[in-house]
Amino acid sequence: MAEYDYDLFVIGAGSGGVRAARVSAAYGAKVAIAEEHKVGGTCVIRGCVPKKLLVYGAHFAEDLKDARKFGWKLDGEPDFDWATLRDNVLSEVERINGAYTDTLNSHDVEIFHERATVSGPNEITLASGDTKTAKYILIATGAWPHVPEFPGSEHVVTSNEVFHLEELPRRVVIAGAGYIANEFAGIFNKLGSRVTLVNRSDVILRQYDHSIRDRLLQIATTKGIEFCFHAEFESIEKQDDGSLLVKVTNHEPREADLVLVATGRVPNTDGLGLDSAGVELDEDGAIKVDEYSKTNIDSIYAVGDVTNRVQLTPVAIREGHAFADTVFNGKPTTVDYDCIPSAVFSHPPLAGVGMTESEARNTLGSIKVYQSDFRAMKNVLAERNERALYKMITDADTDRIVGLHMIGPDAPEILQAAAVAVKAGLSKSDFDNVVALHPTMAEELVLLR
Repeated sequence: MAEYDYDLFVIGAGSGGVRAARVSAAYGAKVAIAEEHKVGGTCVIRGCVPKKLLVYGAHFAEDLKDARKFGWKLDGEPDFDWATLRDNVLSEVERINGAYTDTLNSHDVEIFHERATVSGPNEITLASGDTKTAKYILIATGAWPHVPEFPGSEHVVTSNEVFHLEELPRRVVIAGAGYIANEFAGIFNKLGSRVTLVNRSDVILRQYDHSIRDRLLQIATTKGIEFCFHAEFESIEKQDDGSLLVKVTNHEPREADLVLVATGRVPNTDGLGLDSAGVELDEDGAIKVDEYSKTNIDSIYAVGDVTNRVQLTPVAIREGHAFADTVFNGKPTTVDYDCIPSAVFSHPPLAGVGMTESEARNTLGSIKVYQSDFRAMKNVLAERNERALYKMITDADTDRIVGLHMIGPDAPEILQAAAVAVKAGLSKSDFDNVVALHPTMAEELVLLR
C-alpha cells in the first residue's frame, strides 16, 4: 500500500491552488484539493473578475452620454437596472466556477467541497471528520477582508458581500483608499450613487506614482466623489428607516444606505490548524515561506495571498506553477517579484510598472522624467475635459527605463505590452526608435519628451 493517500493535498481552490493542483497532476502526482466555498477563489468568485464586470457596466454611464456627440440618438435618459447587472455577473461567476471545476476533473484531481484543516505534517482533517494523508500539503487559502472594530461595525459590508446587494444604494460610504476602495467608488458613482470615501490619511493609492494618483483624485472629485481625509470611524447607528448614521472624526456625520469597508486584506490562516504541524507565521498571521514557497516544515508549502508576499492573482498563479515544477517536475523554480505591473480599474483606470518617481530618486539619485499630458481623441469630440497622463522614468546615466506609469482610457491594456519592455531593461531611445501607431493613445509612449 502507498504510504500516503495522496502525493499532494491542496487546501484552497483559488487561482494559486488550482494551478498548483492541475500542473502537479499533469506531472503524474495523485492530487486532492479541498474548498469550502466555490472553486476559483477570491479573484473569480468575489474579486477581480466580478468587479471588472461591474466596472464595464458602470462605464456605460459615460459611454451612453458621449454617444450623442457621435451621432447616436437616444430617446430620454437611459434606465439602469441593478438587478440585471448583478444577476448576469453572478451567472458569469457560476460559469467560470464550472470551468475551473471541469479543469480539475479533467486532470483527475479529487475535489472535496468542504473545509479542510491541517492536523499534522502529513495529515488533513475534513469538516466531515474524515482524515487524509499526503506526502505534501499546500496551503492556498488566500486572504480575507480586514474589518476594523468600532461601535456599529456589524452594519458594514466588505468586498465579499457587495456583489450580492438586493438593490443599488443611493448613498455609499467607503472606508479605505486602496485599489478596492477607489474601484468601487468609481463603480457606484457611475451607477448613480452618492459616494463618500473615508481615509485615515490624505493619500490615496500610496504605492502608485504621486502624479498619477493626484490626477485620479482630481478627476474623481470632479465626477462628484467626496473624499474625507484624516478621518477614522467613530460609530455607525442603524436608524428607524433602515439607513445608517455614520460618524467619523474631523468631519460632520452623514447618512448612508451602505457602508463598504475596504481597508486591506489579511492572510486567511485562522483555524487552519497550522500550529498542530508547527508551521511558523509572521506577526501579521501570514505563513512564512522560503523562495520555493516551503514553510519551516519540509512537507508543507504555501502560495498566494496567505503568504502576504504580493497579493495579486497572477503572482499566486506563478507561485502555484513554480511549486509544481519544483516538487513534482524536478525543476527547482522561483518567482521573480521584481518589476510586477499592476492596475487600478478606477474611472479612469491607472496602471504602473517599476519604480515611481520618488522611489527612483531615492534609489538612483540622477533620473530623467518624461511626461505626456493630453486629452484622448474620444474625450475631445465628446467634450469631456478629462486628461490622460503618461509618465516615463529613466536612469539618467544609462537611459534605461526604470518606471512607467499612466492614467487614462485603457491604461492597463496599454501598459501590459509596455511592461515587457521595462522588464527587459530597454532604454528610452529604444522607445524613440519605434514608429508611432497613429492615431492611438498608446503612441504617446514613443513620443514622450
